[in-house]
Amino acid sequence: MIPIRDTLSSRTVPFVTRLLVVANVAVFLLEVLQGESLDAFLQTFAFVPQRLFHPGLYGWTFTDAVVTIFSAMFLHGGVMHLLGNMLFLWIFGDNVEDALGHMKFLVFYLTAGAGASLLQAFLSPSSTIPNLGASGAIAGVLGAYFVYYPRARIVTVVPLFILFPLVEIPAGLYLLGWFALQFWMGSAQLTRAGRAAASQGGVAFWAHVGGFVLGVAWALVFRPSRRPAATYRIS
Repeated sequence: MIPIRDTLSSRTVPFVTRLLVVANVAVFLLEVLQGESLDAFLQTFAFVPQRLFHPGLYGWTFTDAVVTIFSAMFLHGGVMHLLGNMLFLWIFGDNVEDALGHMKFLVFYLTAGAGASLLQAFLSPSSTIPNLGASGAIAGVLGAYFVYYPRARIVTVVPLFILFPLVEIPAGLYLLGWFALQFWMGSAQLTRAGRAAASQGGVAFWAHVGGFVLGVAWALVFRPSRRPAATYRIS
């Protein structure tokens, strides 16, 4: 099910969320401009788990490898990868930013993305496949949204053969289903066949799981001084 929008309004202008969207699009355009140098560009700025644990093999320092944890959050593997991530960030980011405040939201976003990448790395420390994308950080945003606004309504498209009806679903139910799917797909990757497939590339499901769990934990520990106001749009 593809989310279209939620039914919550923000009390403040979500300029950090907008800035993150612009930054991701700008970096993607920079990727496009690389032309034949794109592979080298991604190898330099994407996050490679083995490079974190054995930086000397690549002639890198540990600090160099840590920097790629953050640079990789702004890289994407294609237009659909970018659009999917930015859709989720646009829908869910504004209200989480509203609840946390602008600067705390930015720190939260980067922390969730870093935690997601580290979980994926610890599960496959010898992997040489470049990890890239904002999915882990955005999964953290989803986790925080799950805690703060479980009763909000998410307008989604439900593909039913040739029909695509719009359905409103409680955010808590939608996000719990999303998390269950990521956990199930991540668990499948832990099998021998799954590890073999993952070694050829694909979706880093455990980064999604780690980001979501970290987002939930952050939201529970660092609750706003007052409950986030749920101002609903009329749909």
